[in-house]
Amino acid sequence: MSAPDAATESPVPVPRLRFFGPPAEEDDTPLPDLPPLPADPRWRIEHLPMLAATGFALVFCAFTAGYFAGGVTAALGAAGGVFVVAIGATMSTLAIAWADAVRPALVLPVGLMTYVIKFALIALVMLGVASSGWAGGIPMAWGLAAGAVTITAVQVWWISRLARRNWPAGPANTP
Repeated sequence: MSAPDAATESPVPVPRLRFFGPPAEEDDTPLPDLPPLPADPRWRIEHLPMLAATGFALVFCAFTAGYFAGGVTAALGAAGGVFVVAIGATMSTLAIAWADAVRPALVLPVGLMTYVIKFALIALVMLGVASSGWAGGIPMAWGLAAGAVTITAVQVWWISRLARRNWPAGPANTP
């Protein structure tokens, strides 16, 4: 038997495709070059103090409005709804900022995953409150709605402010 012809052999071994289990062979190919990270990564969570302050103020306002509208139970329900939204927005921001710092390609999957988990947990909380017959359930739903609208508006305002700050100067943008 003769030795294989050098011209017919592939210089790079081609790994076999395997869909399950460990890879058939170690892959020594280098990773692609990734874009450089920004010099100051704090911009990802720059809006978090404003978001937290808005959430705290809104929890206080919801508690006060709930108290005047229906007593302590309504106050706790309304404040609890806003608190759930504020915590969810903070956790989403931190998860997305982490994903962007690790690898920008992870932002979409991590963001979608956090939103799915957050909305599922909110739905489970509301189903639990509704099935328990707690009198603070309807104020809690109003608190969730008010918190979602207000915190989303604060994030939109912050992003528009950030976009204006980073907008390139040009003939149309000069005063």
